[in-house]
Amino acid sequence: MNSIDQIRLNFSAESLLLLNFLLAFMLFGVALELRLWHFKYVWQNPRGVLVGCLAQFVWLPFATYLLVRWLQPTPSIALGMMLIAACPGGNVSNFITSMAKGNTALSVSLSAVTAVFSIALTPLNFAFYGDLYEPTRQLLRTIAIDPVDMLRAVGILLALPLALGLYVAERFPAFTAKIYQPIRKASMVLFGLFVVAAFAANFRFFIDYIHVVVFVVLVQNTCGFAGGYGLARLAGVPPYDARAVAIESGIQNSGFGLVLIFTFFGGLGGMAITAAWWGIWHLLAGGGLAWYWSKTPSQPTSTDLKIQ
Repeated sequence: MNSIDQIRLNFSAESLLLLNFLLAFMLFGVALELRLWHFKYVWQNPRGVLVGCLAQFVWLPFATYLLVRWLQPTPSIALGMMLIAACPGGNVSNFITSMAKGNTALSVSLSAVTAVFSIALTPLNFAFYGDLYEPTRQLLRTIAIDPVDMLRAVGILLALPLALGLYVAERFPAFTAKIYQPIRKASMVLFGLFVVAAFAANFRFFIDYIHVVVFVVLVQNTCGFAGGYGLARLAGVPPYDARAVAIESGIQNSGFGLVLIFTFFGGLGGMAITAAWWGIWHLLAGGGLAWYWSKTPSQPTSTDLKIQ
């Protein structure tokens, strides 16, 4: 059996194009929920948003680097962990926050703000930590990716569907109200079917190597949820808001990570399997956390009630 650093998952150019389209469609659906007031919310609730951004862009990448130093996975798995940590929050974080009886308005605002910041910070965080750790630095040199190309791809994949969705939502609110739910549901179903098909095409690789990434994803994802909540509480953020911060930090856009992996890394085994398993696990963990929190609802503040 080949090393996980040596395998490449089966993924055609047509499949990559379809994955790009489905991801853009999902992000467009997410953006339909956004309104300009979600960005104004940042100014009215700076502490929660600031802590959420720190958890997303500082805590999780740094914690991931420490985990890589401690666990010392193979270079491609380490690189996959770093890429996932550098990605923006996942598309279902707002729904899970609502299930968890957390501050959904803060969650949506964080999704909007971090998606914009990710255009620059995803490539920068990934490049910084990938170069900081010697085994991943050596692997990146053999792959020889162009950081400018990655920055351009991130900008297109994130900025265009988000900007289009925000424009449609603001310009045509009645039309948006009719199409929002069908688009969100359709995008989730189509993306899920695509993942199942991709999984089936690479079933042998997953069977052979999935055990290698289960533990590292479990620990990294736990750091995301626990670190986000802990940072928020240490900063004096109330539990109602801290739940949103925790979920935004623990739910990462693994689909976006997979697009980058197949675009720039040729479906490198350790990276792809790590991102794919993260995409499954964070939903299970996030759903479990939301179920637990739903049994102990926290109370929103008067400010939260007013703005929602």
